[in-house]
Amino acid sequence: MYISLYYKKAILFTASSLFATSAAQAQTTTSLPSEETSATSESGNDGPPEIVVTAQKRSERLSDVPMSISAASGEQLEQRGITSVADLGKIAPGFTYQPSDYGSPVYTIRGVGFKDISVAVAPAVSVYVDQVPLPYSSMTLGANLDLERVEVLKGPQGTLFGQNSTGGAINFIAAKPTTYFSAGAQASYGGFNEISGEGFLSGPLSEDIQARIAIRTEQRDGWQRSQTRDDTLGSRDFTTARLILDVQPSDRLKLEFNVNGWIDRSENQAAQFVRFAPAVPNGYPDLVPAIQAYNPAPDNARVADWDPQTDFRRDDWFAQGSMRADLDLTDSTTLTSITAYSHYKQDSPIDPDGVAVNDFLLTIRSKITSFSQEVRLSGSANAESLRWMIGGNFQSDVSHDNQSGQYAGTSSGIGPVRFDSFINSSNQNVKTYSGFASLDAKLSDRLGAQASVRYTKSNNDFTGCLYDDGDGKLAAAFSLLATSPISASSCVTIDPTTFEAMPIVANSLNEDNLSWKLGVTYKSGRDSLLYANVTKGFKAGSFPTVPAFTPDQFDPVPQESVLAYELGIKQSLLGRRMQVTGALFYYDYRRKQLVGYVNGAFGQVPALISIPRSDVLGAEAGLSVEPLTGLRLSANGIYLRTRVRDSFQATDPFAQLVDLKGEQFPNSPKWQYTLDGEYAFPVANGITAFAGANYSYKSESVASFGNSPEFRLPAYGLLDLRIGVSGEKWRASLWAKNVTNAFYLQSVTHVIDTVARITGMPVTYGATVSYRF
Repeated sequence: MYISLYYKKAILFTASSLFATSAAQAQTTTSLPSEETSATSESGNDGPPEIVVTAQKRSERLSDVPMSISAASGEQLEQRGITSVADLGKIAPGFTYQPSDYGSPVYTIRGVGFKDISVAVAPAVSVYVDQVPLPYSSMTLGANLDLERVEVLKGPQGTLFGQNSTGGAINFIAAKPTTYFSAGAQASYGGFNEISGEGFLSGPLSEDIQARIAIRTEQRDGWQRSQTRDDTLGSRDFTTARLILDVQPSDRLKLEFNVNGWIDRSENQAAQFVRFAPAVPNGYPDLVPAIQAYNPAPDNARVADWDPQTDFRRDDWFAQGSMRADLDLTDSTTLTSITAYSHYKQDSPIDPDGVAVNDFLLTIRSKITSFSQEVRLSGSANAESLRWMIGGNFQSDVSHDNQSGQYAGTSSGIGPVRFDSFINSSNQNVKTYSGFASLDAKLSDRLGAQASVRYTKSNNDFTGCLYDDGDGKLAAAFSLLATSPISASSCVTIDPTTFEAMPIVANSLNEDNLSWKLGVTYKSGRDSLLYANVTKGFKAGSFPTVPAFTPDQFDPVPQESVLAYELGIKQSLLGRRMQVTGALFYYDYRRKQLVGYVNGAFGQVPALISIPRSDVLGAEAGLSVEPLTGLRLSANGIYLRTRVRDSFQATDPFAQLVDLKGEQFPNSPKWQYTLDGEYAFPVANGITAFAGANYSYKSESVASFGNSPEFRLPAYGLLDLRIGVSGEKWRASLWAKNVTNAFYLQSVTHVIDTVARITGMPVTYGATVSYRF
């Protein structure tokens, strides 16, 4: 009865949205055709160009793909000011971004995501560039450079894109080298003296070799103001680049080499102080008066506070090289190999407490290397009425995740001995092997069926410890608990049986799973599609990075799974000037992973927990229309109900034991929608004027389980505006983001002794000019 009631609500939402202007998951594109994507109009039809996507690792019309996808061209991303993965909620309702307690990006689709404080954890939403994985979310900062398009695939994608795609996958398609010379440049100036520039150069190097190089840099002054002194923070210093080389030695062999990377020297955002909440109420009171003297920060996104005389500039960088080879064995059979190597390094100081005294300061020093190799064979038969794929994948990830903490909070001591520093160390060596296959059959002119499967085996070897950082204070404090003294720089994690300090904690996690997907489709016409899918996906288990007093705090959480049911429709009308989409979905979610809280040596500390049973119920609907020449309107919406199904005892952010049954997932608003419109009209010979707006809305959600009012994320809406003129090769525009200067929260945390919150950006204005040669 409970599920039936929500299905009735979801069906009502879908039906009303379709007829009352709701959402367009698929955007129209005006990009030029290329080898990776084409935009073609039906013969004799003056409707908008069609989008061709590679969501199933083959080129297909978006309207023919039986899954929920939000897609946008590189031009549309540029027009709407979408320059990072975090901004994709403006085109893909159901997608949310949230920074973790220590700043790492957390991506969630339809309520399925993995919030952890570690850098080296596999996400629940996978990100790819040209089908090359960016296996950790912190690697994705430069993915938006020089794009042909982006595809946001909703629901488990484990059969084709591997495990760790329980929420979905984001596939960025880079703009490809051209057989003719082309070049372009773009420059912007905006609020807080933000200056950004981007350019590309593309063309042939010889008859069989083409190249494309692109670079983007973003520079900005600090936008945050200290609550207690004359100081600013939040400067931007980010540069990313990519080189693609296409080589075609023969008619049947194509090679693509891709070298890309980025450097981030930006300052980390500071938090806003909410209230004093000591980790140990009767602990050392040194800082208590100073923190208690603080007033809560106002509802002004620019106001925050951080430790004075401290450099919060990041020193992070990422580099990746990949090679793709496509060999046509026959006219209908292709062998594809994709090889990639990625290296990520982070040195990032973070002040999450929101006060200008040293309650807690953390510096993340991490290094991750990843190697992946995929080989697949794909083809078709019977005039493409049967399409198939079979392949295998190997991935090796080695990570070193170290967190250096400096603090003098209420929990910084054992007995009479104080300490003010520590190092959390987590090292993982993960090897993943998988084999996959898919089959797509056209059973009749109208009926089709799809099936895919992937078997995955992963081996994760872990070592870690809580270390004294060399000053001997932490070792001296833990020596009070151990049977023998602990020396400086040593591991202080204590064996609960012998009460001796351990040399290191070692563990392993070996898992396997079988992901699968079954689907049927019905086409009553070329532009009409009904589909039904059942999909099973998995996300690998994980080890935490925590201050472990005893080795059991390093225990991993097991792999999670999602069994997803989806019914969907895609319909084009009026010569494709109107596109209607809709979907109903239900997820049976098992062993949901997330970071929770336990009481440890430092009072309350984060730890990974696993929730046995949860579910997700929702509906999406969409409408995009071009009622007049030059006028494009679209809307995009989702209803989402997430809940923990069974009783599950856990601690809330204030160390209180609570039952999570019935609670909604963190960062999963019940309602999300976006509205976008643009009108373009000629004003002179060869010159077109345009004006557009984008509005995105998220209803209330929570930052953490526990139903604490302080962890509530209020509803908000963001309005962006744009106006300008363009010619055949140039474009000039004025734009404004968050025009109403809405105050909104991205996260709320309780780290050590304060409740603090992370805000979104305030209003910004600017101008952009671009030219293509």
